[in-house]
Amino acid sequence: WAVAMEAHLTQAAVFAAGLAAIIMKRIARFGRAAANLCTLRVGGVPEHFNIPFKDAIPTLARMGMHVQWIEQPGGTGAMTKGLRDGTLDVAIALTEGLVADLAKGNPSKLVAQYVQSPLRWGVHVRAGAAFKSISDLRGKRFGISRYGSGSHLMAFVLAQEHGWDLKEVDFVVVGGLDNARKAFVAGDIDAFMWEEFTTKPLVYSGEWRCVGVCTTPWPCFAVAVRADTLRAHGASVRRMLDVVGEYARDFQVGGKVSHLSVGRVSAEYGIQQDDAKAWFEATRWSCTCGMDTGMLSKVASVLRGVNV
Repeated sequence: WAVAMEAHLTQAAVFAAGLAAIIMKRIARFGRAAANLCTLRVGGVPEHFNIPFKDAIPTLARMGMHVQWIEQPGGTGAMTKGLRDGTLDVAIALTEGLVADLAKGNPSKLVAQYVQSPLRWGVHVRAGAAFKSISDLRGKRFGISRYGSGSHLMAFVLAQEHGWDLKEVDFVVVGGLDNARKAFVAGDIDAFMWEEFTTKPLVYSGEWRCVGVCTTPWPCFAVAVRADTLRAHGASVRRMLDVVGEYARDFQVGGKVSHLSVGRVSAEYGIQQDDAKAWFEATRWSCTCGMDTGMLSKVASVLRGVNV
């Protein structure tokens, strides 16, 4: 695992150093026509983080680039599978999940950080459960969307942070968020970790309680692209990320439409204004090509430490 990860990090460093120069030469040579020749199937979770990406799609279409957005309620595990089997060309997924799967042979490359800020994972229980804190969940059943998903990996990180024996963590594969709700009702799981603000409506309604938060010690969402897609359409990938980056800068704090962003997140995702504001003020997008190899090494080290 360590050898594979070291090789991947080396590749990432070389890729980060050379991608911009190579692609800019291609853009200079072929101009906008490079973007006209491809369709990119992009997967992402149905969450507020992806508003700028989806907003950019009509502009990309006017430039002649067909970006097909494919919602991925199954999360990062579903997207790494999509990259492997070729049903996705690009995935906007959790950094730690992508690092783990690429180290295990996924034929894709990390090309950009999408969201620079960390992710706050809410640790949830059924509203009527006796559990009052994270410490009460030692040895209990954690629902996960699938093995290799963010909910799986971060449950290990949570266990490590609280000094639990990793062998004590009991996983139950339930699928995505909707299936986790059913699993709680059926009594199949005791806890479920998911992005804190996405689950706010379930907490407001009294269906779930959040007993704590586990924050990733690294930027939360990255962009991975299949290697064959990069070879064939590298210039289009770069242009797509450039345009998405412009939309993200306008959307986030200080941007041209930031005064509308909190209300939009609140209305579209059922999050109360104060919570939407708290999420918005803590979130920073990036969308620049290249990855921080020091950060990737940190992620890999933590994953090795929890035997993932």
